[in-house]
Amino acid sequence: MSSSRWGAFFLDAYDLTTLSYGIDDVVREFQLSPLLTGLVTSSIMVGTIVGNIIGGWLTDKYGRYSVFMADMFFFVISAIAAGLAPNVWVLIGARFLMGIGVGIDLPVAMSYLAEFSRFAGKGNKAARLAAWCPMWYAASTVCFLIIFGLYFLLPQEHLDWLWRASLLFGAVPALLIIAVRSRFMNESPLWAANQGDLTSAVRILRDSWGIHAHEVPAAKPAPAPKVSFRVLFEKPYRERTIVAGVMNICISFEYTAIAFFLPSILAQFLGAGVFETISASLGLNALFAFTGGLLGMHLAWKYPSRHVAIAGFALQFVALIVLALVGQPHATAGIVLAIAMLGLWLFAEGFGPGAQLMIYPALSYPTAIRATGVGFSRALSGIGSALALFILPLLQASLGTQMFWVVSLAAIIPIFFLLAVRHEPTREDIDALHE
Repeated sequence: MSSSRWGAFFLDAYDLTTLSYGIDDVVREFQLSPLLTGLVTSSIMVGTIVGNIIGGWLTDKYGRYSVFMADMFFFVISAIAAGLAPNVWVLIGARFLMGIGVGIDLPVAMSYLAEFSRFAGKGNKAARLAAWCPMWYAASTVCFLIIFGLYFLLPQEHLDWLWRASLLFGAVPALLIIAVRSRFMNESPLWAANQGDLTSAVRILRDSWGIHAHEVPAAKPAPAPKVSFRVLFEKPYRERTIVAGVMNICISFEYTAIAFFLPSILAQFLGAGVFETISASLGLNALFAFTGGLLGMHLAWKYPSRHVAIAGFALQFVALIVLALVGQPHATAGIVLAIAMLGLWLFAEGFGPGAQLMIYPALSYPTAIRATGVGFSRALSGIGSALALFILPLLQASLGTQMFWVVSLAAIIPIFFLLAVRHEPTREDIDALHE
């Protein structure tokens, strides 16, 4: 089951990353204005917002397995439609549908990880949730590797096909994941028990874990808990919801600004062509973002999540301020410094905010409302990303690299909330408290 959950993270990251390189070719092919460019880039995130909201609620109401299986078809259909899009409106619609699939998938995947992991020790819930980050960057790196390979396979006069090929390829892992999930996955025993279905919970524990559990008949089966967004804003969850929401909005805004526009930023810094830009993007993702994510897995089971997040945000703020001050470098020293700051930002994202992005919501709510809480946080994350994808092309066109001043606000704001609200999601097992 673990491989299919990691496959979901891989596919989510791949689908959100594929167009980061090809957007320039899309603009040229469809003769897009800055406004339409913003619609193309933000459509997937708008879909993600919708998917997060309905996906989290559906997951808590109807179960992890059913929703986890159904949403894969969004990926297959949308990948094919986007890759073959005859016009910009079909592309926008397909990316919106793809976003719904991504939005539904993440709350389910995070609920599975939190409910199939132990709370303490190495490889605990926090560490496994943090592992989504290096997996995300691994997918981003593979995306660039695929583009890299296609760059050499395609004739030079048809390099504008790269974006279509990379989008179409997204259907392949989706079909593989469907096959793996249908054979090896099972429902979460915690969710089944919370619904009062102890028979299924016992069966899942036996089949999935080899635990010889036995059902103890209750005098009166407990009713299934009511699933509602309102409970997220009641005590003791209100402050946790606010902090997780602020983190998700700000992290997604600054991540989108850097990661999605990384090829364009590097092209400005290096004044380079397609080959050099792809190579630099690949190198930065592999050397800094992925290694930072691996460090985040290690830190997650040793140190408080709140402290690690604050440290990561602080380093990102420094990197963004330096990038804003450097501006458009021309001398070699300035270019090296700018690339080093991009690397620092990616490394800090990997071990700090990126890793904590899933830990905070997934470990702040009990099983009955976990997917709803994760879905709500991820919906706010989608708002941050959609906002960035829509306005950053305009800011980049008017301000150039000076847009980093605006992006730096997204790194400093969460620090104030983390300092004000001292809830630590890794301190105690919230599921044990609600047994």
